[in-house]
Amino acid sequence: MEKEFDKRYVKRNPHYESIFYLPFKRMIDFTGALTAILILLPLLLIISTFYLYGENKGNILFKQKRIGLNGNEFYIYKFRSMIVNAEECLRRDSLLYTKYVENNYKLDPHEDPRITKLGCFLRKTSLDELPQFFNVLMGDMSLVGPRPVLNEELLLYKDRKNDFLSVKPGITGYWQANGRSNVGYPERLDIELYYVEHKCLKLDIYILFQTFYKVLMRSGAY
Repeated sequence: MEKEFDKRYVKRNPHYESIFYLPFKRMIDFTGALTAILILLPLLLIISTFYLYGENKGNILFKQKRIGLNGNEFYIYKFRSMIVNAEECLRRDSLLYTKYVENNYKLDPHEDPRITKLGCFLRKTSLDELPQFFNVLMGDMSLVGPRPVLNEELLLYKDRKNDFLSVKPGITGYWQANGRSNVGYPERLDIELYYVEHKCLKLDIYILFQTFYKVLMRSGAY
C-alpha cells in the first residue's frame, strides 16, 4: 500500500443517509454520467474508430459479469484492451494463470499476452473505463462506490460479503483514492469496507477529487 488509507471520515448520520443521501446520490449519478457522455462523445467516437484497424479489430466493448448491489449480477462495460478470446489465451498457460490469480487477478502489462498496444495506452490513461458511464445511467453502478467484483473475489470478503454488497458499486471508490492497483487484497478489502461503513456525500466528493488527481498522475493504473 502506498500509505495508510485516510480514516478522517468517521462521522455518520443514519437519519440523514436514509432520507437525503441515496436519492441525492442517484440524482448526481444520473446527471453526472449523462453530462460526461455528452462532453466525451467525440473522444468515445475517436477511440471506437481504432477498433476498425490492425491488431484492434473486433468488438469495441468488453463486457464481463460482475456482482452488484444485493448480489445482483450485471455486465460491466469497458473499451476492449485485450485481444479477442483473451481469457482462453491466458488459461492455456497454466503457470501464468496461477500467477494471475495469486496476484489479485492482475498481471504486469509486460508479461500479459492479452493486452494490445492500444489497450495498454487506454489502461494507463484510464480511458478504458469511460463506457461505465452507461452502467451508471442504467442504474447498475454509481459514480462512487466499491469496485464491482468477480465471484472469485467476492469469496475473499467471507462473512463481510453482505456488507460489501449492501452498497451500489462505483466507477471509482475509496480503493482508487488510496492506491488503486498498487493496493491488493487483503488491504483492498479493508478499504472497500471502510467506505461501506462511512459513506456520505463529503466522502464521495473527496473520492472524486482524489480519483481525478490519481488519473492525471497515472497512479496505480495498469
